[in-house]
Amino acid sequence: MDFKVEKGSVIAVLGNSGSGKTTLLRCISFLEQADQGEITFDDFQKDITAVTRKEIKELRMKMGFVFQGYNLFRNKTALQNVLEGLTAARKIPVKEAQKRAMEMLGKVGMEDRANFYPDQLSGGQQQRVAIARAIAYNPEVVLFDEPTSALDPRLTGEVLDVMRKLADEGTTMVVVTHEMEFARKVANWVVYMEDGVIVEEAPSKEFFACPKNPKTMAFLHMTDSDYSI
Repeated sequence: MDFKVEKGSVIAVLGNSGSGKTTLLRCISFLEQADQGEITFDDFQKDITAVTRKEIKELRMKMGFVFQGYNLFRNKTALQNVLEGLTAARKIPVKEAQKRAMEMLGKVGMEDRANFYPDQLSGGQQQRVAIARAIAYNPEVVLFDEPTSALDPRLTGEVLDVMRKLADEGTTMVVVTHEMEFARKVANWVVYMEDGVIVEEAPSKEFFACPKNPKTMAFLHMTDSDYSI
């Protein structure tokens, strides 16, 4: 597959379970090692199997990742979860990091829960903390791996509203999702995957209005979402 993300764009990656969507994100972020291929990030271009550990670290510093299962530290508060990457990975002074972390919690509507632990938060609140953590250091692209799949419809709406606001601010996002209305109304570009390959991709309006591949047509016929923006 050949996959390109323009700065400031929102890419929705669709497909049935097992189609390779999560693996794609994990290969982009080097959580999985791709077998072959090439990665280009701004001026950096290299065979993906030859990227060094130092280069991987540098590339990861440009990416934020929001996981399906939140992946918060259970023994740390919401504030501490956001602080961890700023102080430990980026060596930002604590005072500056705390200010930045509170700003990000405010951005996702979680500043009043800063001292709450994950077990004291709903699933939607935990995912909003995870988004605050992912955007805290101004990454160049944020990868979302089915961020609402574990949530009920009300909590799904909370998280998608935050993501919509990020999109409105020009945040570059690659979103693996089953939320068709989000893909239709927020994404600039939609990619449909099946069996590890890209079957069809197009601007979102064109993708939903006139899909060309029969597999894409069948997928869209089966899929619907209760969430509307």
